[in-house]
Amino acid sequence: MRDLTQVQSPAVLVAPATLEADNTAVAVDLAGYDGCTVLIGVGVGGITFTGVNKIEFVLSHGDTSTVGSHTPVAATDVVGVTWATGGIVRSLTAAHAAATITEVGYVGSKQFLSVLADFSGTHATGTPIAVTALRQLPLSAPVTS
Repeated sequence: MRDLTQVQSPAVLVAPATLEADNTAVAVDLAGYDGCTVLIGVGVGGITFTGVNKIEFVLSHGDTSTVGSHTPVAATDVVGVTWATGGIVRSLTAAHAAATITEVGYVGSKQFLSVLADFSGTHATGTPIAVTALRQLPLSAPVTS
């Protein structure tokens, strides 16, 4: 069995926290890697999600680390999930009674990625969320993260 820590490097996109509102998005630099998987972790919902009271995870990318200049990913930029207009790669619109992890494969061509947990409606009780970018297939190994 081989150890994968030498050929991948994690980066925090949303630090583990119980959120009641949108996170402040940060960018991860993919320079030096040919692959990236985004792991969206969501704990038990703080509310019963609906079409109005929901959380949508929007994956965006750009050529700079300035998140404000990023644009939502297109369907051709991701694999492993059902993409929705506006770069939405995960939607919480129904009861979420158990913790889950959603894997999103990024196959786009931009150097920087960011994720916004976009809250809509009323969220009086927070929901545990964490998002990690797992940069993979380094151009030079081993990696030191």
